[in-house]
Amino acid sequence: MIDIIVDDDVSPLVSQQNIESAVKVSCLTAKNITQPSVCIRFSSDEVVGQLNAQWRDKDKVTDVLSFPMQDEGSFDADEPLGDIILAVPFVQSEAKRLNLPVEAHSIHLIVHATLHLLGYDHIADDEAQVMQQLENQVMLKLGLHLPYPEEVN
Repeated sequence: MIDIIVDDDVSPLVSQQNIESAVKVSCLTAKNITQPSVCIRFSSDEVVGQLNAQWRDKDKVTDVLSFPMQDEGSFDADEPLGDIILAVPFVQSEAKRLNLPVEAHSIHLIVHATLHLLGYDHIADDEAQVMQQLENQVMLKLGLHLPYPEEVN
């Protein structure tokens, strides 16, 4: 089940169908999980900035945060993977700066955050390469832009 929460002061950036596709294709591609349980919230920059400060000790807004609920390495498809929250105004301005459609950029961020819920990270170069390749694969399957075109061989 994919729950979608939209705070009162913002609007969703992606249709429910496209959110579900992004999460399901990410989970299937990365871990062969067919029925993921994830909650996705669209919120304000202020809320995301507060959560970023509280949970990551970074006192600034960011585009997307992910909060995994399962231990890395062993995923139970019957249990929730975690939560994702997007900062709507920040994502809109970021999409404009990158010259991308807001929905396509938002879907990429949902894919990126879903991979974090599945235990992928991009701190080390080798981990970043694996994660970026997965993001490209998922985005290609969704018929969208490649966020890391230089990674494609």
